[in-house]
Parts: sequence; C-alpha cells; structure tokens
Amino acid sequence: MIRQRRTRIVATLGPASQAPAMVAQLARIGVDVFRLNFSHGAHADHAAALKAVRAAEGAVGRPLAVLGDLQGPKFRLGRFAGGAIAIARGQRLRLDLDGALGDGRRVQLPHPEMFRVFERGVEVVLDDGKVRLVVVSVGKDFAEVKVISGEALSDHKGIAVPGATIPVPAMTAKDRADLDFALRIGVDWIALSFVQRAADMADLRQLVSGRASILAKIEKPAALTDLEAILDVSDGLMVARGDLGVELAPEDVPVAQKTIVRAARRRGAPVIIATQMLDSMTVNASPTRAEASDVANGVYEGADALMLSGETAAGAWPREAVAMMDAIIRKAEADPMWPSLMRAEHGTDNDEDVDALIAAATRAAEARSTACLVAYTTTGATARRLARERPAHPILAIAPDEGVARRLGLVWGVEPRVASQPRGVAAMTDEAAHLAADLGLAAPGARVLIIAGPPMGAPGAANLLRIAHAPRGRSAKAAPESLEPTAAANANR
Repeated sequence: MIRQRRTRIVATLGPASQAPAMVAQLARIGVDVFRLNFSHGAHADHAAALKAVRAAEGAVGRPLAVLGDLQGPKFRLGRFAGGAIAIARGQRLRLDLDGALGDGRRVQLPHPEMFRVFERGVEVVLDDGKVRLVVVSVGKDFAEVKVISGEALSDHKGIAVPGATIPVPAMTAKDRADLDFALRIGVDWIALSFVQRAADMADLRQLVSGRASILAKIEKPAALTDLEAILDVSDGLMVARGDLGVELAPEDVPVAQKTIVRAARRRGAPVIIATQMLDSMTVNASPTRAEASDVANGVYEGADALMLSGETAAGAWPREAVAMMDAIIRKAEADPMWPSLMRAEHGTDNDEDVDALIAAATRAAEARSTACLVAYTTTGATARRLARERPAHPILAIAPDEGVARRLGLVWGVEPRVASQPRGVAAMTDEAAHLAADLGLAAPGARVLIIAGPPMGAPGAANLLRIAHAPRGRSAKAAPESLEPTAAANANR
C-alpha cells in the first residue's frame, strides 16, 4: 500500500479506535503513525493497542510507527468538598498546600514548586484557559489570587503560569515507569511533554539509549527560547498547540507554530503539528471550513505529519476523521502552487559530501522521466536527509532493520520498506528498480535514482548516486487510493 500523499498522518488510539479491526481500518484509510497517549489508559490497554498495530502492519503490507507520548509534569488543583465551586470576576481565592477539601474561599495546590514562581501581578491559567486568575499576594506555601475570568472550578483542573519556567524535572516517576514499559513493548518513537530546556531531552536520550527515536513536544514558552539547543539532542519536534495555547496569547500561537516548523525543517528533523486539527469531528461527521484550512496550512508549511487526538481516541467518527484529513492533504498537495510554497523554507547544507550528493539527486529528479528516488539506509539518516529537500517524487527507503523502517514512517514523503542489504552495486540497482516497479512507484522504463553508501550495510554518509530504469515487460502494480470521506461514512453506517 502506497500513500498518495507526502504529508503523514498521526492518529491517537483510545476507546473509540483501539479495537484490532478498527486499527486495521485506520491503517488502510491512511494512518502512518499510531499514538499511545500515556496520560490515559492502563499499560495493558497500550500493550493491546500496539499488538493491534503490528497485526495491521502485516495486513496493509507497510511499516507502521508507534509513538509513545509521556504525560510529563502536569500541575493540577486538589479537590473541592462538592466536586466544584462557582466563581465570579473579582472573587478572592487562596491556593495552599493544605490537603483539606476546598470550598469557595480556598483550595489545595499540591505543588510547592509553583509557589516559587508566583509573584504579585502574575497571571495564572486553569482548565485550559477557561479560568484566569491574578496573584495578589504570595507566601512560602500559599498564594492569594483574584478571579479575572471564569464561572466554575472543579476537581483536579490543570493549572499553568504562562511564561514561567517551573523548577521541576521533565520526567515524573509515572513517566519513568511508562517509558520503561513503552520501550519493553517496542514503541518506535517516544515523545516527552512540557520540555523546557535541552537538558530535558538529553536526559531522555540517555534513558532511551537508542531503543527508540525521541521527540520533544514544544508547549512551553521556555522551550521556544531554547529551540536550537533542544533540536541538538532530539530526533524530532511536535507543535503541541493545546498547552502552548494556554501558555501563549491566541495571536502568538500561529507564529510559534511556524517558528517551530521552520527550525525543524532547517535541521531535517521530522515535525508534527498537533491538537484540534479536526476537533469538531469528535462529535460531527464533517469538519468546519476553518479546520480544513488549518490542515491545509500545515501541508503548505511542509510539516512532516499532522496529528489527530480526541478525534480518533474518543470521537464518534474516527474513520471519517482520518479519511477527511487524508483527502484535505491530497487536495492541498495537488495545488500547482504547493511545491513552491512548501519549499520556501529550505535547510542549510553543511558542505559535506552527502549534501552534494543529495543536491545532485534532487536536481536530477526534476527531469520529467524520473519516477522516484530510492535511498538505501542503515540508520534512516540518508532517507531523512533526502526528505529535507522535499523532492517532487516519492522516496523509497530500503532498510535492513524493521525498527528503522518503522521510524521512517513519520518522515515526509518516505515510503519505508524492509529488505536485506544487497551484495554489491549491481544487485542493489536491480533490486531497487524492481521494487519500485512492484510497488507502483515507477512505470516500466521510468527512471529511478538510487542513493546508497557502499560498502552496503555499513552506516555512514551516502556516497553513491546511480541511475536505473524500471524493468519493461512487467506491469507496475497500481497504488491503491486512500478511502474517501464519503466512502468512509457509508462504511460506518
């Protein structure tokens, strides 16, 4: 199964989508990466979901990546005597460490580290922005606040201090247990939430120790100021717009998104745009026009992947949401202006031999008779470096390791496949041409550009560019189209 688009789709598994039959359907419709959200669900649920993904992988005949998303240090209020209270503008409230149930005058904030960043006049945001407070006075273990906006507060609502760097480690005890479990069951990517500094990702990299690729979720303003250093120790980024939108003013979020995407693209690191992309499809069978434009905008920006969260995890229309995202992406990529708009942000070459080779391959691929590029890769680096150029043709990445192929499922334009390393350049050329034809990537006689790094199987910079032609006398398999939204809707009914 070959995707008829370059931008990849990430879908979150949950109660609405983690049954094996549903996972298989979502993979056929268009999901490239399945996300396990460790903020919800038990380990047994995630293990069953991963097993379903591996079964779907065999059914669709293409590697599928699994992303384990760690919860991170989420700060929450304590509990109220009646479960909730009504609040009004101007009302005073005390936040403290007392474990007693809260009321209309006070409530527990069981995070002493937060009182260290409270100052008079500092704004405090709760319940994803529905409630806003301002600090009136503060002590070692309490803060007096005044309500700016909001109508109610209930148990365990999240709390944030926009712009502040909270002095806590990026990984909680729960995160460490979840990480150990995720690596044991074999996830391909690990995402760390609420990254504030490069050291957070460096610590994660040491714990993961090469068993998965690591991705930094950018949802704190502090991370924006340390973005280049974070990229130095990360394999990819996620624009986590949910919590980023709590920390920043609404008008700042689009600019932050573009800043993050540009930084990742310059480095050739995969970048995901996430949160509320088709949010209305959690309850409705079709999206708003603004949501469709948001998805298309991510395509024009050249993001590697776009993510569905609640739409597939708990929504009423998971299949339709995936089908709709697939349709919007393909329509945007069919726009004649898409290539020039998407390539406006280009990475900087390091003046290494591999950069010269990639530049030559990209230029050669512009010829009308070229059908696809083939990258033989041991670690995935050659395929990622080629994808950074955003070539007009698909990239067939051939890797000897199943884990490497799965991780490449997140990368823009890459069709990963697993195959043993060929013995010699002649065998490599023949195999690449035949596989491209068999997958429907190259018609008989079409040009195939091959990038590799002999000796085969030895990791290192690619140093060989070879031209081959798809064999004649055999018909290429037709690449199946993804399921259209109308077909998905009919299937659901």
